[in-house]
Amino acid sequence: MKRIWFPFITLFAFWLFFASNSTIVQAQDPTATPGVSSTGMFITVITDEPQINIRMGPSSSIYPVVGILLQGATAPALGRSQGGDWIQIEFEGAPFNKGWVYSPLVQVSPQGGTLLIIESPPTPVPPATATIDLTLAAQFVIVPTTTRPPTFTPPPALTTLTYTEVSSPSTTTSVPLGIIIVAFAILGVIGFLLSLITRR
Repeated sequence: MKRIWFPFITLFAFWLFFASNSTIVQAQDPTATPGVSSTGMFITVITDEPQINIRMGPSSSIYPVVGILLQGATAPALGRSQGGDWIQIEFEGAPFNKGWVYSPLVQVSPQGGTLLIIESPPTPVPPATATIDLTLAAQFVIVPTTTRPPTFTPPPALTTLTYTEVSSPSTTTSVPLGIIIVAFAILGVIGFLLSLITRR
């Protein structure tokens, strides 16, 4: 009994395997070529710089950079800006998988093809700037007072003592100091002589 079912099970397994592979092959698009868009055109980076910027829109001052392409890299071309200065390409990872490159830095192939004019994307909204709570800021505002700051006050003038010379009464006569000294010297000499005489 087991030998009868074995060939049928084997055939069924082979059929499932080949049916699943054929389904995968049918799901692929045989006409899709990597690096070529639906327009059949692509760009090649030809600048001497090692890389170029891919921007979100056709302007280097308004739109931010969303990626880079290395020298010699290719990408599918989708269209161009109004003046032809910028080319829209497919770039995975950018918003809507599309970006813009500056046309003088790339070469469009095949040459002679025409790219459709594509409208520029809306300009990005600038990031919100932080606002200051005026009520909170008012608490830190220092209002200068009208009073003047303290100034240097000079110290009061020093009082100097003055001495007045008191004149002695004219009735008293004073003995000059020199006479007193001479008198003491004479007395000393006399005393010395007397002591010498008495010793003998």
